[in-house]
Parts: sequence; C-alpha cells; structure tokens
Amino acid sequence: MANELLIRVYDVGLGDCIYVRIPAVSGDNNDAFHMLIDCGTWSSESLLETALKQLASELPAATGAGKKRLDLVVVTHEHKDHIAGFDPALWEKFAVSNVWMNCAMNPKHPEAGKTRKVRKVAEKAMASLTSLGSALSPRLSELVSVFEIGNAGAMNTLRHALLAGDREPTYVHAGQTHKDHGIELHPNATIHILAPEFDFDRFYLGKVAQTNLKGVIGADAFAAKDEADPDSKTDTDTASAAVPDPPPEPKNISQAAFRALRARMQSNAMAFADLDGKLKNNSSVVLLLEWKGKRLLFIGDAEWHGAFKEGKMNGSWNVMWKERNELLTQPVDFLKIGHHGSENATPWDMGSGTVTEEAKILEAILPLPKAGNKPTARAVVSTERGKYRTIPRGQLLKEIARRVDGATSYADDLRNYQPKDVADFLAYEREWLTELQPPRTDFERIRNNNGFIDVMFD
Repeated sequence: MANELLIRVYDVGLGDCIYVRIPAVSGDNNDAFHMLIDCGTWSSESLLETALKQLASELPAATGAGKKRLDLVVVTHEHKDHIAGFDPALWEKFAVSNVWMNCAMNPKHPEAGKTRKVRKVAEKAMASLTSLGSALSPRLSELVSVFEIGNAGAMNTLRHALLAGDREPTYVHAGQTHKDHGIELHPNATIHILAPEFDFDRFYLGKVAQTNLKGVIGADAFAAKDEADPDSKTDTDTASAAVPDPPPEPKNISQAAFRALRARMQSNAMAFADLDGKLKNNSSVVLLLEWKGKRLLFIGDAEWHGAFKEGKMNGSWNVMWKERNELLTQPVDFLKIGHHGSENATPWDMGSGTVTEEAKILEAILPLPKAGNKPTARAVVSTERGKYRTIPRGQLLKEIARRVDGATSYADDLRNYQPKDVADFLAYEREWLTELQPPRTDFERIRNNNGFIDVMFD
C-alpha cells in the first residue's frame, strides 16, 4: 500500500478533512509525503477528534519530537466547515512542516484590501443584528454562525501555533507549484495551485461590485490607505470583539417602525454576509495533483457564477477556466466534489441541457463516456443532509455519477433513514435515492459504518 497514492476522505459530518499520501520512490511510508487538506465541520467535533486519531495512526514518527509527522497542511479557506478542527489540543501530537493558506487570508495582502473591507462591514452588521436579541430565522442563524468567535481561535492556531519556531504559514496563489515553496516530492508528482489569483479584488470582487458598495457604505469605503494595514488586527481577530449591548426599547418611534428598522438591518446584514461568504468560497485554494499521469483535483468550495467577464464579480471556476485553461481542458482521474455537493460549486447546466461555459468545464474535466465505454474517473463528496436546504443537490450528484466509476444507489440502505429535516429531504434527496450517486461520506457511514472513504491509485 505504501507505493500507492492514497486519498482518504474522512466523514466529519458537513465538513472537509482529507488526507493524501504521495508515495516516495523507495515505497517506504516513512519517505512518503503526507498532507492534510482542511480540518473542519459544521457538525459534531467528536467526528474530527476521531478522524485525527485515525490519521495519527497512519503517519510516520517525527524526528526526535515524539509526535507524528505531517509534511503539509492546506487550509483552503476561512469557513468553519474547513477550519473548526484547528484546536491546539487536537494538534499536540502532530509535527507540521508546512502550512498553506490562500493569499486572501494574508492580512497584509494589498490585492485583497477591498475584500477585507467587505468582511469588516459584514462582521459589524452581524454583530449589530445579534445585539437586537431577537429570534433569528434559520438562514440568519446560519450566517451569524459564520462569524463565530471559534473561527478566530482556529485562525490564531494556524497562524501562530501549528508551525514550530514562530514560523508563519505560506500564502499561496494560482500559477505556483510545490517547487515554488521548497517542497520536494516524488519526481513524477506535481502539485499545481489553480486558485485563487494573486489580484484577488480584481477577479473575485470586481469593479462593478466595488462601485455599488461605495454607494452603500460610503465613498471612502475603499480608501487606498486602508487596503493593507500591517499593524491592524486580522479579520478573524475582529470577530472575537465584544458584541454590542442590545439597544434600548424605542421611545421616539412606534413598535411597527422599530420592526421595520430591524427588518432592514436583517436584510442588510444578510446581503453583506452572503457576499462575504461567496468571497471566502472563491478564495479557496484549488489544487491539481499530478502523479504518474493521473490528475487529481481538490477544489475546496470554489463557486461558479456564469461566464467570466472582466470587471465582474467572477466565480473561481470561471476565473480558472480563463486563466488556467491549459490545466483544466484535460479529464481528471479524481474529483473531490466541491462544497459538499452544493449546486453552485460544481460547474454544470443545472439540468437545463443548455451549452454554457459551466457545461463545457464539466465536460472537459469529467467527460461523459462514449457509447459502450465505462467511466474511469473517481469522485467523492463529503456531505451531510440537514444543514443547508440544497446541500447536497441530488440532481447534481446524479449528473456526476454518469461520469465516474464507483457510483452506487443508496435506496436500500436508507429505507429506515430519518432525516433531520423531512421536508428538505423529500424536496432535494428522495427523488434521487434510487439513482446512482458518487460515494458520499454520510451514506457510507450508514451503509458500512465507515469513518472514511479511500481512493487509491497505483
């Protein structure tokens, strides 16, 4: 097994925790390259503890440290379902050699200064909203949780505690490979970084959004002097600031007017939180691992927003199709399905049958097999039904299943399954259960009581 490339996708509920072992020339596990892509969940953190315990059993001992060696930890982006597991207590047994984070996570990155402005406005809006002390809708509760104090703790661990000797993480961007960061691999292996682009504000926030936002939050919202402030707190540090006290009961306006004001605050907070969420998803580190002619694609939560257009707030997939086209126009042998099976994270035609840029991307990386042939590519989705209405999207998983090997029907295994939200399950899952789907972590646990899904290449 040590001479096979291993991808292990852990079941951590709604979240990502992916171990990759790249063999060495010697075939010895001690010489292999061991990396982890993300460590987070929206579900029970006990699942992360179990995953990390199992991971430790796979790793070689670190030299003279009494710990287990991880050569690289990749943090795709700053969302709880990707970073919640970076608790110092969970990482005491690991010696980490390198940490990669996306360039937009660098608090000093000047080409993401306007994006940081949006994030600060979103944080302030959500803090004001929660200070009202009123019951929040399920959607608003989800958005509020994005700005949890726990995220700041995870980011502090990543920036200051995971690497020994006060070393800082490496902030990566598209166009780089492992060689640019001094990492040595098997001579037949290459790690390409496909996203995000270095000029983050230009590609993902766009000129149109910047202009519109100036009208909402003030003409000086994107003042150049504020775009990169080396002495400022990081974005996640601001999330731990005290939430304002609830405002007093209104004295000079009616209860109806106060409710209307609160509704506008909720609407504004939701708009900024949604925008910040899209920007974070589109900041995802996207990796293409090439090994002995195999092409393995890990895309985090990168989104697609329609065909690329200069000045637009573009999706990461559309930017990659324009800027990194030569690496995406060939089929892949493995796809880690993005954003837990969300409809906006795998480019597709949404079932319309229309030839769009997104349909072209999907056909390029996972082409439909010709008549009489079986697909050979593999795909896995880490998901859990019950947190978001359209995650996973059954119709999308059915479409991917047409293009990959190892697809299966889970209908028989789920006859007694009790979903957390019956209405959403019936709307987005039940219709597709008799259809083939790619392997998914939640249903594999039900079927086989497996805590992970393995994919190997020799």
